[in-house]
Amino acid sequence: MRFKDLGLSDKLIKGLNELGIVEPTAIQEQVIPLLLEGDAHLVGQAQTGTGKTAAYGLPILERIDPRKKQIQALILCPTRELSQQVAKQLFKFTKYTDKIFTEAVYGGEKIDIQIKNLNRPTHIVVATPGRLIDLLDRKAIDLSKVDTVVLDEADEMLSMGFKDQLDVILIQLNTIRNKWLFSATMPFGIRQIVNQHMAEDAHRIQVSRDVVNKKIEHQFIVCDDTDKLPVLLDFLRSRKEERGIIFCRTKAAASKLAKQLQAKNCAAEALQGNMLQKERDKTMRAFKNENLRILVATDIAARGIDVEDLSFVIHYEMPDQEAYYTHRSGRTARAGKEGLSLALVNSKELRTLRKYEKALELAMIEVKAR
Repeated sequence: MRFKDLGLSDKLIKGLNELGIVEPTAIQEQVIPLLLEGDAHLVGQAQTGTGKTAAYGLPILERIDPRKKQIQALILCPTRELSQQVAKQLFKFTKYTDKIFTEAVYGGEKIDIQIKNLNRPTHIVVATPGRLIDLLDRKAIDLSKVDTVVLDEADEMLSMGFKDQLDVILIQLNTIRNKWLFSATMPFGIRQIVNQHMAEDAHRIQVSRDVVNKKIEHQFIVCDDTDKLPVLLDFLRSRKEERGIIFCRTKAAASKLAKQLQAKNCAAEALQGNMLQKERDKTMRAFKNENLRILVATDIAARGIDVEDLSFVIHYEMPDQEAYYTHRSGRTARAGKEGLSLALVNSKELRTLRKYEKALELAMIEVKAR
């Protein structure tokens, strides 16, 4: 199966080929032809790293009329990082098409600058819900010509407390012909949004877990809490220059572990919620530019992060929810590459791991510490 078989234009395909994107992923194969057919409501369930941005982004680009200098599509994302990433990806896709302008708007940036940018010709807006509400309250953005709205990583937006904002936005856009929701999991709150704001005959597409996870190897090491740091250091030494993300449950634990790794001459930095936005941006720039080998993050701080070529994800502390395990693991093995999800678990956490293994239908392999 090739992108041409899905109905995409030659100009978009040329741009994809230049990016090395040749074969569509499972979610792209199922979603793209459907969204190119005509107006539709869609609920897509697929985990992080399966190519959702292209699955909805390419059909949006095909639908945009570049001659009309008005906002025609709105994409809602949970975080600043994901908003920026989606906007950059859409820009890359349009190298050989007519000029299609995308603007990302999000918290942590001066709203006056974003309002000024929106006064330029804009066809697609990628926004976090809170900042979009601010812009709507100021009457600084016109969504009257929007005919497509996308909720990307909807479960993340829900868990971050954006349910009320999403309701406000979707009520204002209740007549839109195309509402596309993508989520890794389908908790009750997401089903509420689907039932309230989307058509009863909305298409539902789910990429099965075995397709999503087959490139990720899931391993675990059983060890006491006092042994976790030495086991981690041995692992990092064995993987030499390979890069990855280490997850902790709390901000304090992430900061402490990052300092412990730095003391052992490991190029690591913490990413956690108490950081100022400029500190966060500086850390992410260093990580994306490969000046930083290891990112130590909390689940909330890591939402929306997409960095290519990460070899591994380490669960230094097990998450409280299986959805977090899914999101953590999905930071590796992106774009068809292979990756490792390694959990360091004490006896109590081992029970949690086994529960997730069963619920997520994963084959988790126990390995011994070196």
